[in-house]
Formats: sequence, C-alpha cells, structure tokens
Amino acid sequence: MSGVQQLEVPEHDAGQRLDRWFKRLFPHVPHGKVEKLMRTGQLRVDGKRAKGNLRIEAGQIVRIPPLPDPSEVKREASERDQDRLSRLVIYEDDELIAIDKPSGLAVQGGSKTTEHIDGMLPDGYRLVHRLDRDTSGVLLIAKSAAAAKWAGRAFQSRRAEKVYWGVTNGVPRPLSGEIAGYMAKGELDNRFGNIHMGKEVMMAVRHGTKDSKYARTLYEVVATAGAKAAFVAMMPMTGRTHQLRLHMQILGAPLAGDPKYMTDRPLPGGLDKRLHLHARSLTIPREGRDPVSITAPMPSHMKGAFKLFGFSESEAKVDWDALR
Repeated sequence: MSGVQQLEVPEHDAGQRLDRWFKRLFPHVPHGKVEKLMRTGQLRVDGKRAKGNLRIEAGQIVRIPPLPDPSEVKREASERDQDRLSRLVIYEDDELIAIDKPSGLAVQGGSKTTEHIDGMLPDGYRLVHRLDRDTSGVLLIAKSAAAAKWAGRAFQSRRAEKVYWGVTNGVPRPLSGEIAGYMAKGELDNRFGNIHMGKEVMMAVRHGTKDSKYARTLYEVVATAGAKAAFVAMMPMTGRTHQLRLHMQILGAPLAGDPKYMTDRPLPGGLDKRLHLHARSLTIPREGRDPVSITAPMPSHMKGAFKLFGFSESEAKVDWDALR
C-alpha cells in the first residue's frame, strides 16, 4: 500500500477530466474504486472534494490517498474472478470446462464492456464459442490451445449440437420445421416507437446481398399459452450472430424481452423484461472418447415465465432427426 501523495498538475495535463487523468496515472485502480475515493473525499483537488468530470488546471494539487500495490490488485481480481467462475461451472474434465453463463454477463469485452468471461479466464484457457450478453446457458471453455482447436473444429463443422429454449411473445407459425435464408447487418427503424435509430441488428436479405451469410434453424413449438406466448425449442444448424432472435421475429413471435427484435404486440403481463433465450444443452463429439453432453438449468426469469404460462420442462422431447 502506498502512502498519501500530493501531485501537481503539469501544464500539458491541463483541461483533462480528473477521473481520466487519475486513471492514466493509476490504471490498476478499478473505476468503481476511483468513484468511491472521490465520493468519500479521499481524492481531493486543492484540498477540496471533486467530481470525476472536473477539468483540472495546471498547478493544482491533487491529493492521492494510499493505494494498493498493482500486484495486489491484480491478484485480488484474479482470485475474485476465479471464484466467480468456479461457482458457474456445470461440467469439467481434463480438457474442457462448461459454465452456466448468466444473462447480462458479456462473453467478451468491448469499448463499454469491462467485465466479461474472457477477462476472467486463467492463463491458457480459451473460449470455444460465444453467446450474446443477454443469453444464458451453456458456454464451453477449453483448457489449452489444443483442446480449443479440436473443439472449435467441431463447432465449425456443425458436429456440435446446440439446443436452445425460448419463450416467445406470440406463437411462431408454422408450429415446427425449419427456417432458413440469408442475413446481414442492418439498422433498426422506428416502427415500434421507442427504438433508437441507427442501432445495429441483423436483417433478412436476398441471396447475393453484400456481406450476407446463410442461416438455418430447426425449431418446434413445445407448448403454447393461447395466442399470447409459446415455449419453443431451437437447434441452430449454423452459428450466425443473433440468428435465433431474428428467426423467431420472422416467424411472427420474437423472443420475449428482446430489445432489438420486436413486434408491435405488447409483452404479456407478469413477464420479466430480460431476454427469454437459454442455451439449454450442448453435445460435442470427441475422437476416441465418449461425446460430452452438458445441460444448463433454467435461469430464474425463465422459470418465472414457465410458471406464469403453465409450461413444463419435461414437455421438451423433440425429435430433431425428423426435422432435419
């Protein structure tokens, strides 16, 4: 732990925000910790409390309170991440780990994403595939580059079988079969009122459209609650971004709680507003060994939907071979 420091703002740093200036000098201190230091008056400018958006001036004196050593912060974060990951593990062997990823936790980082699964992994561990931030369920992680390579090939060759469960706003028509076509990146329009223009989504497009990719999904409506909602099982035969979400929208019944792929039909009352899409199971073959089959328990918001509509997990007995 360092002692108290009194740092003078140099001429070339004048005009910077206090929080960004601090972060540049002490990158190992988490953003939440910086906010707390300012909120409690431990981080001061010319002896006064200051907020993060304060524009500092040359010659000002910034009081820096005692800070943990960078190695301590890294070790604490690593231990915290590994503890959190260990509580999510639903399968492990000498090559693979599978976790039950919660809804709302990103798999990889981005410009505004600092907490994500990829950043929690121990050295040498690698993601085998991806899930959307708001999708829960089975996420596979390889313990080595060699394991990531063969497992990745199983996904690329479509030998890995993934089954998703969803609750839809409305009932897809027809009730079972396949949906296939081409999709490409586009932007949301404002048909449904509270959508921000320019928000990126995937859209159904004609074959030959620039940057389009073919997507195919098998699905079956397992149960319905009148015309209000349905319990749908889905097996993606390709692995495109937002594939299942777009395909359910095209079938006239987008996934409940989806903020991007919507309908003008109101969401049934009593439903949690989170995305109702769950990566229920994964089966992946292995040479010379039995295939790995993993199932993730239902998240609480989907259990709530099942209870609300009278759906049962035991109903989901789909003959996928008959749909291929």
